[in-house]
Amino acid sequence: MEIDPGDLLLFARIVECGSFSLAAERVQLPKSTVSRRITLLEGKLGERLLQRTTRKLVLTEFGASLLEHARKVADETEAAGALAQHRQGAPSGLLRVSMPADFANVAMSAILAEFMHRYPAISLELDLSPRRVDLVAEGFDLAIRMGNLPDDATLAARRITFSSLALYASPKYTNFRGLPEHPDDLFKHDLLSLPPRLNGLIRWHLLRGKTSWERELPVRLLANSPELLVRMAATGIGIGASTEAIARPYVQTGELVRVLPEWGFPEVTGWAVFPGRRLMPAKTRVFIDTLEAAFATGRSAGM
Repeated sequence: MEIDPGDLLLFARIVECGSFSLAAERVQLPKSTVSRRITLLEGKLGERLLQRTTRKLVLTEFGASLLEHARKVADETEAAGALAQHRQGAPSGLLRVSMPADFANVAMSAILAEFMHRYPAISLELDLSPRRVDLVAEGFDLAIRMGNLPDDATLAARRITFSSLALYASPKYTNFRGLPEHPDDLFKHDLLSLPPRLNGLIRWHLLRGKTSWERELPVRLLANSPELLVRMAATGIGIGASTEAIARPYVQTGELVRVLPEWGFPEVTGWAVFPGRRLMPAKTRVFIDTLEAAFATGRSAGM
């Protein structure tokens, strides 16, 4: 026999309050609903729990025996509510996050440090591998993902930042090979790009105001690390696509120059992706809130 714990909780509340009306107010249900559920519970158990008179409620012998179990349900429910309230007030626990290594190294160090100072009861476990983890199956609380997201009914997402990509090369390379004056000139150069590559080619989509240019191009080096592409471009082997944030230190030292400065790639959205459940743990909520606040000016910063 399966008994609904919620019905046992109602029974305990009725005994505590001494009436159906007061119990209904406490649990915020109509009195008729409370009465009906207790009647159905008695029918399922095969015995009456309460003797109802016009003046008071009296426990039956069986009701008194069941009350001990009902009170345990009520106590555990209150304990669970207190735990949830405490965690909402003071976020704690282990927070498991997956994110791209380059993004973590360039954009997240200061944010993570501030987060850990602000929430000392939260411990962080970061997965910086390039693979796309299965959040639900592998027990991750959150993932930072860039670009378009596939449809997945088990996940939800919040936009946290944008990344601006552009083309860069070293003065050594441009002195030897020259500077392209139009995207069509890229066919004459060695290109360093992020995936994907299809049929040996990469597809670059460049924008200049409202003008759009999109072509398939041969690629000399393909890597899923924007930071590695920037470093390789700085050695003089080709023109690389990277975010402004990663390229900025190399531009400041003169190791890289912007190529086709009037052209850039469409902005890439950075998402916080998490299991799509109705109640978000406090540790996850405050982490996302921290990211959104930190990247509030991310567009102008070229993150």
